[in-house]
Amino acid sequence: MTIDRRKFTLGLGLSALAAPISRAFADGLPTSLLGANPIWIPASTNPVPVPTNLGISGRVVVIGGGMGGATAAKYLRLWGGSGVKVTLVERATTYTSNIMSNLVLNGSLAMSSLSFGYDRLRRNYGISVVTGEVTGIDPVGKQVMLKSGTRLPYDRLIVAPGIEFDVIPGLESAAAQTLVPHAWKAGPQTTALRDRIKTLRRGGVFVMSIPAAPYRCPPGPYERACLVADYLKRNNPGAKVIVLDANPKIVAEAVNFGNAFNLTYAGIVDYRPGVSILSIDAAAGTVNTSAGPVKGDVINAIPPQRAGGIIATAGLNNVGGRWAGVDVLSYESTAARAIHVIGDAAATTQPKAGHIANQEAKVCVDAILRGFKGLPPDAAPVTNSACFSPITATTASWLTAILAYDPATGTMKSVTGAVEAPGPNAENFNQMKQWFSNLMTESFA
Repeated sequence: MTIDRRKFTLGLGLSALAAPISRAFADGLPTSLLGANPIWIPASTNPVPVPTNLGISGRVVVIGGGMGGATAAKYLRLWGGSGVKVTLVERATTYTSNIMSNLVLNGSLAMSSLSFGYDRLRRNYGISVVTGEVTGIDPVGKQVMLKSGTRLPYDRLIVAPGIEFDVIPGLESAAAQTLVPHAWKAGPQTTALRDRIKTLRRGGVFVMSIPAAPYRCPPGPYERACLVADYLKRNNPGAKVIVLDANPKIVAEAVNFGNAFNLTYAGIVDYRPGVSILSIDAAAGTVNTSAGPVKGDVINAIPPQRAGGIIATAGLNNVGGRWAGVDVLSYESTAARAIHVIGDAAATTQPKAGHIANQEAKVCVDAILRGFKGLPPDAAPVTNSACFSPITATTASWLTAILAYDPATGTMKSVTGAVEAPGPNAENFNQMKQWFSNLMTESFA
């Protein structure tokens, strides 16, 4: 099966994705989220009016204002109408995108370009945005408890808390974590890692680690290795990048990243698969691994990950004690009724990535609104996983897959296989910018 490069960005709401599901819900008819031959259309920055005459009512609280939570809050109003009261709870006043943040490391982007606020969700869609920290969930009384003492009642709850990180042995102290920033949550650690790369000694060694899957953004660590190598190739000749991958091989875009390591960055990137981190001596610059010690001037260790803390606090971490089990027809938790979990925190067969969080949010919203109408969820949802991966400061590749619900296993299965770009180029790099703009418009505008 061949996929046109310009069509792989399908699945962005105000294009081929939103219209079919919105019409289908209004008609009360089950349908796939994607058409048979969807095309990519740039998302409009003009807000769509919230409908007032759909006859649907209900209270939905959304915990977490990242890609999944923000999208869910917005589409609950767009598809549910003014009768659906939506409250979005988020600790931070702005969201900083992890997508594209690797481009900060090689100087291509400023951190400020990755920051998105919630004012438009409040102003354009009538969403109540509460800045606060959730301390607990009462699934019987259907209330969300905040640190402030406020209790938020709900008919349906969507939890999208993202991820938390395990502590790598040796990095328990704040001082050690400052010396070895993971920067896998974009923000101050991203700029700290950028500064350490810029001041790497002449001909020095940058060591990074990749945890065993699943982790946030499968191509992301390999992309990071490329962009650090890109910066060093241009600014620090003789410097090296050592990649310690706990996985037996490259997890995503194996051809393009393999070519990048072996050709584009030959003599710069030293990729070592099947190597796990045992501990790190931050002061000595030593990474103790399953294959022996590795020395580095700058160490960037990406830790193993698990669902955001509220998942464990609420007892929703019923998959390996780390992730939330869900029914992918609705993303309702398999541990508690009327609670839905989307995004990186959910245990599904789909990758943990921002684009997929956007997709899961829409399937979840559709199921909740159908439920408010007394209808079952769509029996055949389809999602699209898509991302671009910058390889240099001016070129990028891409990866996409279409996934459909498999009733035999109750999971989402790829119907295309993972399809990657024939190779990185400048056109892909330019399209990456539009893809990112569309995705952020989808969630926050």
